[in-house]
Amino acid sequence: MSEIPGDLKFLKSHEWARLEGDGKVTVGISDHAQGLLGDLVYVELPNVGDRVEAGNGCAVVESVKAASDVYAPVTGTVTAVNAALSDKPETINEDAYGDGWIFTVEIEDAEQLNELLGPDDYAELLENDNH
Repeated sequence: MSEIPGDLKFLKSHEWARLEGDGKVTVGISDHAQGLLGDLVYVELPNVGDRVEAGNGCAVVESVKAASDVYAPVTGTVTAVNAALSDKPETINEDAYGDGWIFTVEIEDAEQLNELLGPDDYAELLENDNH
């Protein structure tokens, strides 16, 4: 299992959120999630300008095994999407915490980040899932 970056926050549904210096939040799915899904073949991105609600599905990742909703970890407006994933969805398999980011949100309430799991709590969740 790859290292979980210390600057990320997580949802129990395996999305990650990284607060950027400009107050925006970058979102992706965890390395664990891409491992469960297997080889990704398609990513349905939200649209720039969409308002997403914390806990609601706003993107879809599809693998040869299954399609899975990607839930917004925070509420806000989508400011960027990783269009490169349309041609290369496997980027998420290769670099879930880096080039495999899915979208960026301008967060409405930074307090929401405090409600997410820290890296240690997320690692613990995964450990408990495996037992």
